[in-house]
Amino acid sequence: MTATAALTSTSSPELAARQHWIGVLSRTLRADLLAHEAALRDAEYQLIRPPEIGMTLVRGRMGGSGAPFNVGEMSVTRCVVRLADGRTGYSYLAGRDKAHAELAALADAHLQGAQQAHWIREVIEPLAQAQAVRRSRQQAETAATKVDFFTLVRGEN
Repeated sequence: MTATAALTSTSSPELAARQHWIGVLSRTLRADLLAHEAALRDAEYQLIRPPEIGMTLVRGRMGGSGAPFNVGEMSVTRCVVRLADGRTGYSYLAGRDKAHAELAALADAHLQGAQQAHWIREVIEPLAQAQAVRRSRQQAETAATKVDFFTLVRGEN
C-alpha cells in the first residue's frame, strides 16, 4: 500500500473531503478559478504567507514500484491566508502563478466554514467536472495515436 493510499484509508471523512478539494484546486486552470474570484475575495482576509515561488524535487520510480530516483526539480507556488473568523487556507500549485495560489488558498479557507456545501456545489464540483472533461479529451487524443506492436515468428526457432 502506498503512503497516499494509507493516509486516505485511515483518515476521517472530513480529511478525505479536504484532500479532494485541495487536489481539485491545485489541478485547476487559473482561468476556471477566475470565474469565482469576486466571491472568494468577498471576505476580509490577511496573507499569512504571501504567494511565493520556489522549487521542489520530483522523485519517480521505474515501473511505479522500483527503486526511487530523482527526476528533477519543478517550480511550485504556495500561499497561506487567514479569514477574519480565523479559518486558514493553504495552497501549493505546480508552476509560477501567484494569483492562482492566492485564490486557491482563499477557496480552501472558505470550504472549511459553515457554507461548505455551497462552496463545494458552486466551485469544487464544476472545477472537478472541467478537469474530468480535459482528462478524457487528453486520453482520447493519446489513444488515437496508440500503436500495437506484435512479434511475427517465421518458422521454427
